[in-house]
Amino acid sequence: MRAPLRHGLLSAAAGSLLLGSLATPAASAASPLAPRSPALRAQAQGTEVAARRAAKSGLAFGTCPKEERLPAAVRCATVRVPLDYADPDGKQIPLTVSRTPATGKPAKKDGPKPKRQGALVFNPGGPGASGTYFPMIGVLPEWRKLAAAYDFVGYAPRGVGRSAPLSCQDPKTYAKAPSDSPVHPDEAYKRERVKRAKAYARGCARRSGPGLKHYTSLNNARDLEVIRAALGERRLTFMGASYGTYFGALYATLFPGHVRRMVFDSVVNPDPRQIWYRNNLDQSLAFESRWRDFRVWVARHDAAYHLGTTPAQVQQAYDEARERVARKPAGGTVGPAQLQGAFLQAGYYDDYWRSRAEALSRFLKGDEKPLLKLAAPVAGAEKENENGTAVYTAVECNDAAWPTDFRTWDRDNTAIASVAPFETWDNAWMNLPCAYWPAPRQQPLDVGTRPGALPPTLILAAERDAATPYTGALELRRRLGGAAIVTERDAGTHGIAGGANDCVNEAVDAYLLRGEVPANGSASCAPHAEPTPAKPAQDKDAAPRDEARERTRELRVHRPA
Repeated sequence: MRAPLRHGLLSAAAGSLLLGSLATPAASAASPLAPRSPALRAQAQGTEVAARRAAKSGLAFGTCPKEERLPAAVRCATVRVPLDYADPDGKQIPLTVSRTPATGKPAKKDGPKPKRQGALVFNPGGPGASGTYFPMIGVLPEWRKLAAAYDFVGYAPRGVGRSAPLSCQDPKTYAKAPSDSPVHPDEAYKRERVKRAKAYARGCARRSGPGLKHYTSLNNARDLEVIRAALGERRLTFMGASYGTYFGALYATLFPGHVRRMVFDSVVNPDPRQIWYRNNLDQSLAFESRWRDFRVWVARHDAAYHLGTTPAQVQQAYDEARERVARKPAGGTVGPAQLQGAFLQAGYYDDYWRSRAEALSRFLKGDEKPLLKLAAPVAGAEKENENGTAVYTAVECNDAAWPTDFRTWDRDNTAIASVAPFETWDNAWMNLPCAYWPAPRQQPLDVGTRPGALPPTLILAAERDAATPYTGALELRRRLGGAAIVTERDAGTHGIAGGANDCVNEAVDAYLLRGEVPANGSASCAPHAEPTPAKPAQDKDAAPRDEARERTRELRVHRPA
């Protein structure tokens, strides 16, 4: 399944390949509507114990640790959760929680002082991303009304940052640069990547120990229940973006009576058959369409960038840059993999199009400085990046069965790469350790609720989102009774709440402030305006360089650049 494609030839060709070649991972789904297994019952009881304990202890907010890099206005606390919910009195792990109180002070044009509505808990996605920065975002105009009524609460999920951090390899060796990224790898390169994937999986087991198996989406949902209790909230108000929509949906399935309001922004397809192998294949296909959107835009603005007047010519310019950095890495650190990582960002956010087009144009003219700014490894970020990748890998590998024979991966990704080469193999290498994962796999929970069990929820989706194709939003709406959907038509930004589309933001405000959902369960918003070329001195790479907004975007890109 994938986002709607403008380009029918690609859609038809890819569809026939998918039908003919993709293997279904050997995984069955455990329905929440059927009697639960003894293990699930034990974990449910353990969650109740942990939540009661957290409600009694509460959260003692104080100065945030320096490692969080948060301003003084943001306060932090620690909540302890069981590593294994089947053993709630066993090993406990600390999760960092951050908060700013509701301001209660909207601008005059927003009307009278709002009534405080409790805590809005946010997760930016990943897996492997921290949301501790989220309370900072209340100063942005798009979030002002919500910040007036809600405490903004973020947190670092298990394994992330200071929250019992996971590691799979020495951070010093994690981000070697420059590195290669062949679009159509040969057999020797594939053998090398298989070897590296096996070594990485062994490293996860060695460095993380026997607790590795407990880093799962289901436990992330249970942790969210403990956080709700620790905050003193009778029912949870939650916004999840990207991967946050998946364990948010698991929470709604496990604890429907504890949901107040939930926003699912840019939805992971929750069908158990999609978790996670098929979702990643669909994502690779969708990125090709979004990559073409970028090239169409660059070609339209050839007067500014001089990279070609057709998408094919822009592709040729990009391929030339790949060849150059393969022969001589830019700055000694930017090779094909680093170049691809920088331009992958353009598939997530169209307001990155200007900076990428400008960097490509200037690089081909002999000026590599803009490209180095975008693509060179950031000194000092190795530990954080390695940690994020370790959590991403552990959660996705633990959550479900994956094909264990590389021939399956080879067949499926070769088929997709024949029509969608931009991202396919890099995505495959990112996930390949799951083929050789040493920890036991879970069966994905079959997300869904009985009619009337869940209050109305709100789904947000951009039609051309590549990271979480639009069909995932439709699937979640089908599974959650009473869910309403807001669609940004013909747009592809990943994570649209609080963004450039006033129509979307108004729907979010109406829901979170007043509990209102679109009539008939759906609303359609026209796309936000495409970026316009800017002179280098004017291009701020997505308008304001606000740290909270930038960190939101960086964390949603859940494969390392």
